[in-house]
Amino acid sequence: SLPAKLINGGIAGLIGVTCVFPIDLAKTRLQNQQNGQRMYTSLSDCLIKTIRSEGYFGMYRGAAVNLTLVTPEKAIKLAANDFFRHHLSKDGKKLTLLREMLAGCGAGTCQVIVTTPMEMLKIQLQDAGRIAAQKKLMAAQAHISSPAAAGAEPAVGTRTTATQITRELLRSKGIRGLYKGLGATLLRDVPFSIVYFPLFANLNKLGQKDPNVKAPFYVSFLSGCVAGSTAAVAVNPCDVVKTRLQSLQRGVNEDTYSGILDCTKKIWQREGPTAFFKGAYCRALVIAPLFGIAQVVYFVGIAEFLLDMLPKRRA
Repeated sequence: SLPAKLINGGIAGLIGVTCVFPIDLAKTRLQNQQNGQRMYTSLSDCLIKTIRSEGYFGMYRGAAVNLTLVTPEKAIKLAANDFFRHHLSKDGKKLTLLREMLAGCGAGTCQVIVTTPMEMLKIQLQDAGRIAAQKKLMAAQAHISSPAAAGAEPAVGTRTTATQITRELLRSKGIRGLYKGLGATLLRDVPFSIVYFPLFANLNKLGQKDPNVKAPFYVSFLSGCVAGSTAAVAVNPCDVVKTRLQSLQRGVNEDTYSGILDCTKKIWQREGPTAFFKGAYCRALVIAPLFGIAQVVYFVGIAEFLLDMLPKRRA
């Protein structure tokens, strides 16, 4: 049933995000740093420095936004894919690869309604620590080079919340402010879904002894991990562009961008083609367990159990 699908998708998203959010934070910071003032050299370096400067919970900056909106996002994504697969199938026959890709395309298009504002807010909160650390480092360097001119250390500002960012964007730019980077989000999520869903479906079928019986949970988990990491790496260039476009604050001497083409051109010219794969392994590490867990919860069907526990309405 649709309620069961929505609950399953939501639970899957909550569990997955809680497990992998620190890696996602590192991915955002690695993708956003440009040539010049580079704060982090790798995933482990980013996490260690984050814990030292911001504490353990610093790794979960922006998690509240994700945990709030990931339920409708994952629910829409998984339920929409099922919806399109059902309507594209003919008399219950096996879908062709083209129709599977079309179903994934529809699912990716539907989810951006929630994904774009969620990612927009999450990125501001995740990257705030990097920018603050960069400014602190620049101030320390200035103090060493010219102690008399540097003066006292700047005071640490209060942390901005998702609510404050939302209010400011709505006040200054309206609803469009929350949907900055919509085109780049579509450019990432639609190809991701086109690759992910058909690949997962076919990998999962390999573990089914009978077409009418669900594959074992470990098969669904491994299929979700492989399909998710493959699709994540494939669309990582689009994710880098999207992350850069959605970042409202810039570090010292970092470029600003007017759109997708301008961002792509500047990254290519100033940082080289390898910059489009910044954070690719982080993204694979995030997406693999996230979608592995999501598919296990979704296919095992926790929601059916929860709905069955509810008291039945009397006739």
